[in-house]
Amino acid sequence: MNKTFGLITALLVLSYTGRIDVCQAQQTTSTATVKDAKKIDQATLNSILEKNSQRFKLGKVADYIPELGKANAQSIALSVVNNDGTLVSAGDIHQKFTIQSISKIIALMIAVQESGEKAVFEKMGYFGTDKPFNHFGNLETMGKPLNPMMNAGAILTTALIKGNAEEPFAKILKMIRFITNNEQIDYSHAVYNSERETGHRNRGMFYIMRNNGLIDGEGEEKLNNYFKQCSIEITVEDLAKIGYFFANHCVRYDGNKQFQDPNLSQLIQSQMLIAGMYEFSGEYARTVGLPSKSGVGGGIAVSVPRNMGIGAFSPALDQHGNSLAGYHMILDLVNAKHLSLFD
Repeated sequence: MNKTFGLITALLVLSYTGRIDVCQAQQTTSTATVKDAKKIDQATLNSILEKNSQRFKLGKVADYIPELGKANAQSIALSVVNNDGTLVSAGDIHQKFTIQSISKIIALMIAVQESGEKAVFEKMGYFGTDKPFNHFGNLETMGKPLNPMMNAGAILTTALIKGNAEEPFAKILKMIRFITNNEQIDYSHAVYNSERETGHRNRGMFYIMRNNGLIDGEGEEKLNNYFKQCSIEITVEDLAKIGYFFANHCVRYDGNKQFQDPNLSQLIQSQMLIAGMYEFSGEYARTVGLPSKSGVGGGIAVSVPRNMGIGAFSPALDQHGNSLAGYHMILDLVNAKHLSLFD
């Protein structure tokens, strides 16, 4: 009797365990199939790039920083790092351009790593905005920046990174080199000097925040670090790798987990989603529905959470300061592969 009972029990356990394994296998297969279905191929990128290659005619290259006005408006490129870390690119993939405001997400990452989220956001808000990237009226009404994606908040974020003189900038450059696995990345001296010589509005924000007690120290070294980080030169493939990094819990596209941090990744992506495209962020969330960060150099970095990174480049900007062709290429890619968070 006992032997019979034991045999029946063993068979039931084996049967139940088998069902769990099958269920898990089916779930894993299903997840892999979905991600594989969204994998981007060369033909898709080529088609999207060709479709949007003339959109530059409807935009305008940034010229309020004189050196940026020299960019070739017709340059265009698109790059994707798929979930498996493979890189697919089209267009002017070797064209270097300055990272500009996309550097803000790197600076925020470092500031939070060093001091913690609470300490950083005690001095600025988590808010979205209906104002342009260089708006700073809230410094008078609120006493602090709206968020770390607008210029005022970004200048403050960089000022919060620990170190003397150029050390905060060196940390940002080192992190960008790590994320992209590209030690050749450096900054443009010409763009840096142009930004420093003409960046009086940013200088005004800097001094208001110093007056408000948000920034300490003497001179403009902390402001110059901000100008310098915006002048870092990258390619569209570097942007795709940055997008991938934050999409995958701060794990590099080749699997390097040195900075793996799901909580920090969530913070960065949430700010990208609500404020990464400035006053266009709300409409962008409706149409694209992905964490993204633009720069007036013509780049846009996009994170598809737990999946891939996208980089787009075209220096002709729309009225919001975002790449016109870049936005439409991303939109076409999102619609073609159903990448939106809300799809």
